[in-house]
Amino acid sequence: MLEAVDLQCVRGERALFSGLGFRLRGGELLRIAGANGSGKTSLLRIVCGLLAPTLGEIRWRGEDIHGLREEFWSQLVYIGHSNAIKDDLTAAENLKITCTLAGSSASGEWIGAALRRLGLAGCESLPTRVLSQGQRRRVALARLALAEAVPLWILDEPFTALDAAAVECVQELVAQHLARGAAVVYATHYEAQIASAVSLRIDLGAPAG
Repeated sequence: MLEAVDLQCVRGERALFSGLGFRLRGGELLRIAGANGSGKTSLLRIVCGLLAPTLGEIRWRGEDIHGLREEFWSQLVYIGHSNAIKDDLTAAENLKITCTLAGSSASGEWIGAALRRLGLAGCESLPTRVLSQGQRRRVALARLALAEAVPLWILDEPFTALDAAAVECVQELVAQHLARGAAVVYATHYEAQIASAVSLRIDLGAPAG
């Protein structure tokens, strides 16, 4: 489903990684691990097509993603390290806009159910500027509860700022998505407990100096 071929990423004068490759099939989970500055976010952005590698390519179902562009982007959900939500909009409005920008529609009922699943009952109509950092992160992650049909999830530090209940919820969402035959790539420092028939791991080296 997803393949990385001989990837290299150079930032400034330093190579974050080189000769990196993997193959990920439906139902498989790939964890990207490594110290801060080792290139985890850069690798995820390369996989999404948001950053060009110095060398190598990412292939989706056998084709270079840079030739697919919007077709590829329509088949993935990317939740970055930043929550990418607007302070003056409510939790429900933020989630609706996120879905709309991704080319999908979600009713108010579905959006409410997604937010409640992430433990945000009672917060649906609150402006996100009044929410805690953990609640804001859950607003962003509620997108996953509405993305069952999307075959690829790419998540950057999804467990940051979450309490134990929210971590368990996200782990369950990921495990269920894998069971549907989708693929998930995520970067984290957290030792997550995610049920997966096949679980792969890439450890990026610690930054030099």
